Amino acid sequence: MPPVKATARNIGASPKRLKPILDLVRGMGVNEAVDTLGVLTSPWAVTVSKVVRSAAANAENNMLMDPDNLRITTIVADQATPLKRFRPRARGRIGRITKRASHITVVVDEEEGT
Repeated sequence: MPPVKATARNIGASPKRLKPILDLVRGMGVNEAVDTLGVLTSPWAVTVSKVVRSAAANAENNMLMDPDNLRITTIVADQATPLKRFRPRARGRIGRITKRASHITVVVDEEEGT
């Protein structure tokens, strides 16, 4: 069976902020990853958990995979189009502010041992 993926686009967090959360669950089983993300205090862990559950649901409903045997093979946060904002600075100048965003992609596949 081919691996199954789910994506969340234009999440309002920078990839740098999401990286520690993603590194924590990379390679885990889906159920274990959702439990781990549920304990974290970061508000972005909830968003990552939703994407992981979505990938598991895609695998279960579209590819008829067993949800208990699913493992996260790839999880990445790519740079999305940033919002460009401006703030007034001294002497009539402006300072540019870049509000970064991310696309979260989760790929799950069945474990080979089962």
